[in-house]
Amino acid sequence: MSDQPNQSQEPPKPESTEQHAPAERAASMDSLDAHSELYAERTSGMTASEIRALFAVASRPEVVSLAGGMPNLAALPLDSLSQEVARLIAEQGQSALQYGSAHGVPELREQICEVMALEGISAHPDDVMVTVGSQMALDLVTRIFCDPGDVVLAEGPSYVGAMGAFATYQADVVHVAMDEHGLRPDALRQAIDETHRRGKQIKLLYTIPNFHNPAGVTLAAERRPEILEICSRHGILVLEDNPYGLLGFDGQTHPSLRAQDPENVIYLGSFSKTFASGMRVGWVLAPHAVREKLVLAAESATLCPPTLNQMIVSRYLSTHDWMGQIKTFQEQYRQRRDAMLEALEQYMPPGCHWTHPEGGFFVWFTAPEGVDTKAMLPRAVTNRVAYASGTGFYRDGLGSRQMRLSFCYPTPERIREGVRRLANTLNEELELLSTFGSNGQREISGPQAPSPDTA
Repeated sequence: MSDQPNQSQEPPKPESTEQHAPAERAASMDSLDAHSELYAERTSGMTASEIRALFAVASRPEVVSLAGGMPNLAALPLDSLSQEVARLIAEQGQSALQYGSAHGVPELREQICEVMALEGISAHPDDVMVTVGSQMALDLVTRIFCDPGDVVLAEGPSYVGAMGAFATYQADVVHVAMDEHGLRPDALRQAIDETHRRGKQIKLLYTIPNFHNPAGVTLAAERRPEILEICSRHGILVLEDNPYGLLGFDGQTHPSLRAQDPENVIYLGSFSKTFASGMRVGWVLAPHAVREKLVLAAESATLCPPTLNQMIVSRYLSTHDWMGQIKTFQEQYRQRRDAMLEALEQYMPPGCHWTHPEGGFFVWFTAPEGVDTKAMLPRAVTNRVAYASGTGFYRDGLGSRQMRLSFCYPTPERIREGVRRLANTLNEELELLSTFGSNGQREISGPQAPSPDTA
């Protein structure tokens, strides 16, 4: 017999990668993302904010941006702040540049309690947890309370960052109607009853009671105990988001919901609006057992908030007249608010309505019937003005006639010019509508939108 192999028997061929390609490869044929089949189900609710998408064009110098809620930092004492930061690094650099506790720097937590005392809150530093902005607190609270399909009640309209956090954890948002006095207790009862009839569990009421983002309204004092009682009776935890509470234009500070019901309210605060947004220092005040779970969740997310940033904020509170600085901000924003309201009154066509905020950053504007503010936005940008269309502040498709106008960042002169350009765009839109008729999209200002003051 020959030791040579039988030439008629071909050696086995390697498996064809084409015949046994993994499912991910097939999926990638229909997607630009080769990993699309690996994502968790909860990512399906993650969508880009309409406001974030605006930043690229709104930041162009020729465009007057009435879109973003960026605070005006021009009045900050930057020279003395830079000296304090340098001194902090020189004197406490070993601590400031080191890991810290997920709970937050103790001295800053004590100072936060002093800040909250201005709103009637009596709190212990142990129940305060420092976060990377209040947005982190929103994420953590939603993570520890909401399972997929749970319901979060929220004012309609509501803050886009909160809507994103709720969507990430697959919570359903049910909007509750507002008017010029804030959240309506009767609408809250109705939303609770309808949600329970659908067999859904309500975990949270998310509310911005003071100088609302985006509506600009403030929850009336007489409504606050009623809303707290309704939530307590139905076992619904109240999530109070209050970044603007110290920015009332008449110097008035409204009593916190947390001050009235410490056991059923989680309070979110931030230095982003009263000091510097780039520091990303916020906090959450929660009942003790809740705070424990928040600390554990924070450790898994960030290990600890940046120690240096916390110590800078603490040094600022210790060495500067921060209350006087807040008064300066109040006056600056009041002047900008007045400039916007005067310009709206001067330039806007009949059929427009808007809120008259007593503090904060925003005016909520309603256009005449037939106008779709989202569809109009590209034409507004062409006319060198930007705003945030109302649909981005709802989870259910409402808000097509509305827009959020921010007065916090531009100068009064730029605000007036921006409103003039916006009015020109709106007049052009109304001319098109009168010529060609409505685009057929349904009107959705509806009962869910705030009933603003008539201009």
